[in-house]
Amino acid sequence: MLCSLVIFTAAVQEAAGLKKGPEAVEKWFKKLPEAKEKVTKLHFYFHDTVSGKNSTAFVLAQSNITSTSPTFFGVFNVADDPLTIGPEPDSKIVGRAQGIYGTASLEEIALLMTLNFVFTDGKYNGSTLSVLGHNPILHKYREMPIVGGSGVFRLARGIATAQTVWYNRSSNNAVVEYTVMVLHY
Repeated sequence: MLCSLVIFTAAVQEAAGLKKGPEAVEKWFKKLPEAKEKVTKLHFYFHDTVSGKNSTAFVLAQSNITSTSPTFFGVFNVADDPLTIGPEPDSKIVGRAQGIYGTASLEEIALLMTLNFVFTDGKYNGSTLSVLGHNPILHKYREMPIVGGSGVFRLARGIATAQTVWYNRSSNNAVVEYTVMVLHY
């Protein structure tokens, strides 16, 4: 069964022109001058669970002033958070947000986000988008750049807009709605 799945996945990637390996990527790049740029809009929910038995984000490091800082400056987390189609915890998972985020401002509660959105379902399965940016989490809307991608999203660039849907002050767990607009080939 696993062998059939691997062969099927490879065939789908090859048919889509996304076969991996340096030769396949070089072939894809040679066709790039004739390629048409596309715009894709994505919508999903990011479930950041930092406490409880099913945590998906963990403290990686913190500074010697984090515990006394009003902005929690210097605490960095590593995350493997689910991305879902809805805000409910049991909503269908379409990917994972994998990477590091941390408080990087002495003046406001703001995160430095370095995440890959790794898609695991549907037509974007196996593709990624990379986010690198400033996330002032107390603002209603936050905008972060998409700085790259892989698979369907090779050479991606765009904007991820985030809005907190739910936050628990005692656990620090949160659900964040993301709308992503991305240009890619």
